[in-house]
Amino acid sequence: MKAVVLVDNLTKGTLAAEWGLSIYVEYQGHKILLDTGASDRFARNAQTLGIDLGEVEFGVLSHAHYDHADGMGAFFERNAAAPFYIREGAGENCYGKRWIFHKYIGIHRGFLKKYRDRIRYAEDGCEILPGVSLLAHHTEGLEALGAQNHLYIRQNGRYRPDSFEHEQSLILDTEKGLVILSSCSHGGADQIIQEVAAAYPGRRIYGMIGGFHLYHTSSEGVRALAGRIRSTGIEKIYTGHCTGQPAFEILKEELGDQVCQLRTGMEIVL
Repeated sequence: MKAVVLVDNLTKGTLAAEWGLSIYVEYQGHKILLDTGASDRFARNAQTLGIDLGEVEFGVLSHAHYDHADGMGAFFERNAAAPFYIREGAGENCYGKRWIFHKYIGIHRGFLKKYRDRIRYAEDGCEILPGVSLLAHHTEGLEALGAQNHLYIRQNGRYRPDSFEHEQSLILDTEKGLVILSSCSHGGADQIIQEVAAAYPGRRIYGMIGGFHLYHTSSEGVRALAGRIRSTGIEKIYTGHCTGQPAFEILKEELGDQVCQLRTGMEIVL
């Protein structure tokens, strides 16, 4: 498989960066898009890199936040047929809280209706292609992480802590083992690795690609997470976006060459 980061917070050269993430994947002759960043920058970068988004066979939305979903319109403008998979039950209802105020941070309002003919609601464990599947969270009590990170869902006129029911991981079966693409890992990178291990018993989990949502996490919390990741036995981590640079440096100290920094334009071949 080959993964190309179309947009991330960091970049080198002339490729555009933003607070968002989009990854293009080639897998056994198939072309997949994970997320679309927060604008059309991922698409402009794809053109610069010589990647034709019109050839993508399907898209996947990792979760219902704007910095992964708001480029969907730009994708549909460039691709006339590919379905886009989002989690069953995902909606335009995600909020971040600061003090007493709730700010909308979800999918661009109206997208789910406007593009309803292109959107597919994925059930848990959905296999899209042989060796390519989507996995939802199975860890209980994730509402506590939602409250801790000031992330909420508006439902029936009220706000409740986000349990990340709208989040899913893209799982690829490669020669080296399973590779997890989990763009923000709100449920915890270590928890997601354990969820995948439980869903695929006896299978080797080689690597994980995505953000770890650590930019507000204390150094002690990041070091504790690094220890839990180490205990899973996973071999390679590629992380960026919402991990944050201070947290990445700590992960690097703790895990060494096991960890690589994502950046716009980066190519990962496994």
